[in-house]
Amino acid sequence: MKKWYLFVVALVIMLMLAACGGDVSGLERIVGESEHYTAREINAAMDAVESHFRRHFDGCTLIELSYDEVFSDKHGEGYAERYKAADVIVLTSSFSVDESGGDGSLNPNYTYTRWQWILTRSKIGGWTLRDWGY
Repeated sequence: MKKWYLFVVALVIMLMLAACGGDVSGLERIVGESEHYTAREINAAMDAVESHFRRHFDGCTLIELSYDEVFSDKHGEGYAERYKAADVIVLTSSFSVDESGGDGSLNPNYTYTRWQWILTRSKIGGWTLRDWGY
């Protein structure tokens, strides 16, 4: 009897944790051509964004995450120096917000487009998410 109770409690906790955070289940990734990075490197940066979104964007659904080298180069200027990083990559995304407004700082029932994610990395490290927004 006691094992059954513990199982039910554990199941409820797992379901509650699964319901928290942003939804990335239907995410479409668009990896554009690049002279700077391999598809694997770009996908690693996207993994970092996806992980952050899943943990911190409650009530939001990440629809699309993309890399466009011309956009990234133009909007990434200055970040390498600011963060003393070897590489900078800027990704863009689209995501929708439910009626809760996410954490309260986002517009309820709204879809954000061209939302930027700025990531840096050192010569030997992985990608670090530095900033996001418009």
